[in-house]
Amino acid sequence: MELQVSAVWFSIALFLITAVLTKIASRRTTNDHVCTLPPPPEVTLLGILPSLLTKGPEDTMHHLYNKLGSAFTVSFLWKRTTFLVGKEASNVFFQGLESEVTQGNTNEFTVPMFGREMGFAVDYATRTEQTRFFVESLRPAQLRSYVGPMLEEVESYFAKWEDEGVVDLKYEFEELLMLISSRCLVGKEVREKMFGQFCTLYHQIEEGVNFVSFMFPYMPTPVNRRRDRAQIKLTGILAEIVRSRKSFNRAEEDVLQHFIDSTYKDGRGTTEQEVSQMILGLIFAGKHTSAMTTTWTGACLLSHTKSFNAALEEQKEIISKHGDKIDHSVLSEMGILHSCIKEASRLHPALPTLVRQVKKDITVRTKEGMEYGVPRGHTLVNLVMVNGKLPHIYKDPEVYDPNRFRPGREEDKVGGKFSYTSFGGGRHACGGEAYAYMQIKIIFSHLLRNFEMELISPFPKPDWTKFLPEPKGKVMVSYKRRRLPTN
Repeated sequence: MELQVSAVWFSIALFLITAVLTKIASRRTTNDHVCTLPPPPEVTLLGILPSLLTKGPEDTMHHLYNKLGSAFTVSFLWKRTTFLVGKEASNVFFQGLESEVTQGNTNEFTVPMFGREMGFAVDYATRTEQTRFFVESLRPAQLRSYVGPMLEEVESYFAKWEDEGVVDLKYEFEELLMLISSRCLVGKEVREKMFGQFCTLYHQIEEGVNFVSFMFPYMPTPVNRRRDRAQIKLTGILAEIVRSRKSFNRAEEDVLQHFIDSTYKDGRGTTEQEVSQMILGLIFAGKHTSAMTTTWTGACLLSHTKSFNAALEEQKEIISKHGDKIDHSVLSEMGILHSCIKEASRLHPALPTLVRQVKKDITVRTKEGMEYGVPRGHTLVNLVMVNGKLPHIYKDPEVYDPNRFRPGREEDKVGGKFSYTSFGGGRHACGGEAYAYMQIKIIFSHLLRNFEMELISPFPKPDWTKFLPEPKGKVMVSYKRRRLPTN
């Protein structure tokens, strides 16, 4: 019954969402054109509904890929959504110009969440420059300065655990990653003086991430009203911090400071509102996805003894070499742990689908050697959850095997560009990937060194009733404190 409910939510939401996007696009484009190439194979939503009800979204998409190929369309009433799988079909999705495929229409729901001075509320040129600010704030030179604060937050958080006990990993990681975000992204003013208030308001904004708010972001529902009030309050709090730093000529080592110091190509500096809203957007982009990836990594490691022991042995070797020291260089030596995280993200991507809107007719070339025309106005969905399980790229794709990314195999690199898309790719690749890996490595290196752990609840399934799917239910783990010897 739970599977049926999840599948219904997924299918209804997907096609209502894309129907709304089609209506938006139809206001901006005309339809006096003819796409000369044949369209992708097409099925109706009603035709695949029995499969969605019995097998779920992921298995249904795998079935359609195996039956119809790397590009196929699902229709519902007047609306058509084209799904893309694999590196060949994904090329136009990830590499297409903004004039061909756009994120804009699909992310309108973020405007009331963060404000009208950043992201998808501003023109493409301004958004591109703001994206540059994001990327520059998370480059290796900046990442090195975040290791110390991250370590302090991790050590302080787990110091509060008892000598032994039972916890919900999903809850624990969400709390911890919010602490890290407040420290490294927002700064010590929030972390030390107003963390509780900040979290309460941020969670009210986060509640705006739901199917209804996605389709109707400005509808005056109770959730949207709370979101709007929280956004105004949080923006005000952050703007005051920005104003205070500027007034007292005080600089800190955090992303907020980097945004304050950033300048556009025309020499204009960032405003208080832009800085405040960009920080909210960055927290949203990274905190939830990192929490989900961390939770899936924990569940996978604790369910696969061989991989867990390999990660543990790696920590012992690093301790014998560096003692308790952890810095950016030491983290880079944690290749096995890195692969464990990457493999969990392959099997359970934080964003199982990515969505674009077609602005002008495009050509999709598939692995099967076909060329299809996709007309403007269509919605494109890249099936990240299928990309990571293609058997011609990944050996035994359903098996958790971190060694597939280790030297000598590196199946994603052998597979070629866009074989691994858990962090996106191309023109809109995730600029925070290195930051995400760094904080997750710090968390698990501490857990492996200081605790024995056992997963005592069943391995979680994805919760497809969520707008952003996450592990369903609690991820219960028993732990006992111990410490690896330094010699």
